[in-house]
Amino acid sequence: MKKHEILNQLTESTVVAVIRGESAEEAVQLTKAAVDGGIRAIELTYTTPQVQKVFEELHNADALLGAGTVLDPETARHAILYGAKFVVSPHFNAEVATVCNRYGIPYLPGCMTIREMVLALEAGCDILKLFPANNFSPSFIKSVKGPLPHVQIMPTGGINAGNMKEWIDAGAVAVGVGSDLNKAYKTGGYDAVVEASKKYIEASTN
Repeated sequence: MKKHEILNQLTESTVVAVIRGESAEEAVQLTKAAVDGGIRAIELTYTTPQVQKVFEELHNADALLGAGTVLDPETARHAILYGAKFVVSPHFNAEVATVCNRYGIPYLPGCMTIREMVLALEAGCDILKLFPANNFSPSFIKSVKGPLPHVQIMPTGGINAGNMKEWIDAGAVAVGVGSDLNKAYKTGGYDAVVEASKKYIEASTN
């Protein structure tokens, strides 16, 4: 899959499920439930133990699988070799950008300031993760688009089914969601994650 096709899938999906499992098996179950609920872009975080097993088990899933919490170029290459179609970091790392560019994989770094965003754009990043988004209001995107009208932002952190539409209306190309899915799994298991995922999809289309 070419880089522009991956980027198109990410923006068309609108909702990116950030999966943090306490075990590989939990991450697999969370992902399958999110996909059953209609989410088509999944970020498997490297805080999950033995996350490579999750990639292996889900390689035929009907979803775009990416890697999250990628802090260094070694982890980025590991993720790409295991099938990650996009790479996400909580911060910008120029070496990670280099590795992703080498393999034609989109890199979505976490940025909070104009300086960080400009550095990421100069390194070839097409979508920037605003993280943690709960430190900002949706109007921040409009402010950023003043000096950087072409920037594409995916807010993550503090996004829920109740406020995600406000972010999308403000110009977000997608949103990253996660904590609600984990909470649903802990309280209601697989079926609760399916229902929570459906709510996100409904909110993104209304």
